Amino acid sequence: MSESDPLRHEESPNTTSPRQARLHITRLDPWSVAKSAFMLGVTIAGVLIVATIGLWLILSAAGVFEAVTSLFKDVSGNSTTSDLNFLSLGRLVGLTMVVSAAEILLLTVISSLFATLYNLSVNFTGGIEVTLSDRNA
Repeated sequence: MSESDPLRHEESPNTTSPRQARLHITRLDPWSVAKSAFMLGVTIAGVLIVATIGLWLILSAAGVFEAVTSLFKDVSGNSTTSDLNFLSLGRLVGLTMVVSAAEILLLTVISSLFATLYNLSVNFTGGIEVTLSDRNA
């Protein structure tokens, strides 16, 4: 082959385009989705509990709970009312744990249900198309 041969395709390294692959996601394993959703739910629950404790500590240090208790005593006209028990840290963390448990359960069940529905619908929708490519270095 000569240097001027039109069939010869030599490209310099700077002009090469990145390789691409187009894939279709045609099945989601419901058990894998359930495990992943459960772990995500546990993580969210942990963040929620820590945020509740942190927010309570900040509000307590700022005196918000004492102000609310004082306001409640003034409005009710009862000066012998003790501190409001529903504003205690233990009760709020307990409520947060109940809400977190419900969140974990619902997230896991709904994610598995959606994975099953996706698997049923992929026959007529074709699935989700994903394009993977190399980075330009």
